[in-house]
Amino acid sequence: MEKLKIGMFIDTFFPMIDGVIMVVDNYAKRLNKIADVTVFCPYGKDKKYKDNFDYKVVRCKSLKIVNYDYTLPVPQFDKKFKKALKEAKLDIVHIHSPMGIGKMASKYAKKRNIPCVVTLHSQYKQDIYKMTHLKGLTNIVLKSLMKTINRCDVAWAVNADIQKLFVDEYGLKIPNKVVNNATDMQFLPQKEQIREEIRKKYNIADDEYIFSFVGRINVIKNLLFLIDALSELKKDGLKFKMLFVGSGQDENKIKHYIHDKNLDDECIMCGKVSERIEIAKIYSASHLFLFPSLYDASSLVQIEAASQKTPTVFIEGAKTAGTVTKDVNGLIAKNDAKEYAKTIIDILSDKERYLTLCENAYKDLYVNWDMVAKKVYDEYLKLIQNNLKKTEQDV
Repeated sequence: MEKLKIGMFIDTFFPMIDGVIMVVDNYAKRLNKIADVTVFCPYGKDKKYKDNFDYKVVRCKSLKIVNYDYTLPVPQFDKKFKKALKEAKLDIVHIHSPMGIGKMASKYAKKRNIPCVVTLHSQYKQDIYKMTHLKGLTNIVLKSLMKTINRCDVAWAVNADIQKLFVDEYGLKIPNKVVNNATDMQFLPQKEQIREEIRKKYNIADDEYIFSFVGRINVIKNLLFLIDALSELKKDGLKFKMLFVGSGQDENKIKHYIHDKNLDDECIMCGKVSERIEIAKIYSASHLFLFPSLYDASSLVQIEAASQKTPTVFIEGAKTAGTVTKDVNGLIAKNDAKEYAKTIIDILSDKERYLTLCENAYKDLYVNWDMVAKKVYDEYLKLIQNNLKKTEQDV
């Protein structure tokens, strides 16, 4: 029996790193062990970057966007890309972003009469408006994206809140279900030993709590709010160190804001940390993972934190908190810096409740990619079988 030929389509890829890229990479490297996986994506800004994956990667031309981390894919103007897609002879298409490359993928699936899956990773209306600041243009672009999405056979939402958003507000019409994200991280034992290692590495005193944020250093992640909350913690006399792990276009802005809030001694800009084991150690050492983003749909970092028995503090209205049960396996504070700080102080002052929260985060929210990849492969097979039956009936 020939291996299943799977095409993953995404409008950005390594060396850029974000949650959607990590999802595609984790799907691709696991599914490629039992199938033939190709990731179709654009070239990034770094022209010297070379792909080195177990699975195939086919890239198309892209244009730089001023003052933006991402590039704009233009597959329609790339003959080599279109030729490679035509020759791929895919059995199933999986779209992870419904823009230029995703649009081409949906048309390819229809033409070849193969199943097309789309994963709903983002709050597109919010994303588009932040780029354009024009309501009319936002609605036009969203309508175009939803046309691509509704051309697919099935939509997978990353959590129930995102599923509801797309059905109730965006106009999702095709069959849909929830397929949660996961992580490749494994729990690291000897938590106290790891915490001591991180204390030495970043010069953190024994009486200071350790908090962390991992992700793009970008104001869309609500980092200015987080710094305001840290300022409130300092006013309340809490001793802590805040580790910002990652890089991004707003690093200087964040550093200046930290300085303006007199938090230079409390905040540590760790920069980009590439080694997964090092990131896992930072999660393990952290007493809390602070993630006040209203931008993310279902961030992988909160699952990574849970893998190390470190609970996350969200804010009300965060779609990424859709899998979380408040005060059971995570914390959801009011959208106010003082209230966010109070939520942190309250949990740290109740040791028994805090330890229960840590255990529940691991027990309830930690999911491994191996488990998800197996389910995804089984879903692919069902879709292909159903598509063949439908084709036979039509004939």
